Amino acid sequence: MKKVLSLILAAAMLFCLSACGGKTDTDSLYEITLCLDWTPNTNHTGFFVADALGYYRDAGIKVKIVQPPEDGAELMTASGQAQFGISFQDTLAGIFTRQQAMKITAVAALVQHNTSGIISRKGEGAHSPAGLEGKKYSTWNGTVELAMIEALMEKEGADFSKLQLIPNVITNEAAALRNKDTDAIWIYYGWAGISCKEQGLDFDYFSFSDIDPVFDYYTPVLIANDKFLESEPEKARAFIEATKKGYEYAVENPESAAGYLIAGDTTGSLRGSEAFVTASQQWMSTQYIADAERWGVFDGDRWDNFFAWLYENGLIESTVEKGYGYTNEFLI
Repeated sequence: MKKVLSLILAAAMLFCLSACGGKTDTDSLYEITLCLDWTPNTNHTGFFVADALGYYRDAGIKVKIVQPPEDGAELMTASGQAQFGISFQDTLAGIFTRQQAMKITAVAALVQHNTSGIISRKGEGAHSPAGLEGKKYSTWNGTVELAMIEALMEKEGADFSKLQLIPNVITNEAAALRNKDTDAIWIYYGWAGISCKEQGLDFDYFSFSDIDPVFDYYTPVLIANDKFLESEPEKARAFIEATKKGYEYAVENPESAAGYLIAGDTTGSLRGSEAFVTASQQWMSTQYIADAERWGVFDGDRWDNFFAWLYENGLIESTVEKGYGYTNEFLI
């Protein structure tokens, strides 16, 4: 009789859970929203790996990855619509120096060094900043962007006023250079540089950080909502630790990591580009940690030096206090 009653009770409970849309394992997970800065790419691989391999689930977390609104991941994160987002140190400089600064903090460096620079057609002289003089440069017309290029050209004795600035409307760097629509483009090597290589373009390239260490700033970075960090520090730590495991996996397994990125991309923007994404991933997997002691960690001097350069050159209205705006606290 006891066995029969137990079976009846168990069946009743199962019916109740089914009828009520009973809880599953995912129902008990803490939900976190991550706002990207762009469509999924190899800067983001660790997040998709962590999701696919269950690192977030094992940490008690369910992650929703969303595309950024027009006003950017920073505002979405600061408002609390997302607990985490992706930004860049040069973007954060303007945010941190506003009278009403957004309440966000950089909690991990997705890539350890600045992997951006200038690409140009091979053999035409723009293999260094001085060679940009007289060339057509595709610009976003960003204040910091142009100030950096001017500083690098002047450092090598070139005249910035002789650089021809044209609007950057480029979607395919290799095609734009081949067609001579432009002579020079600011790119992130791990994406556009690898794309040009895969398309067989002969090109010259120089990295900003190789020429002046002050430009080895952090780009991109993982940012977090300050209130969330204060109210749910253990949840924040769990998310960041699981993300760290995702990036560490990508370092050791670039090919399979690329597969997880492509499979997890709900925008469909990576489908049909498997060979390119894998090549990009192989290069990027050497950059996530690079020469750092571990993934995500910030070097305080590098962080502070870039903000100091911005202030000294009149690019931000006030100084950023040393150590402000980032933390290594959540990196276990």
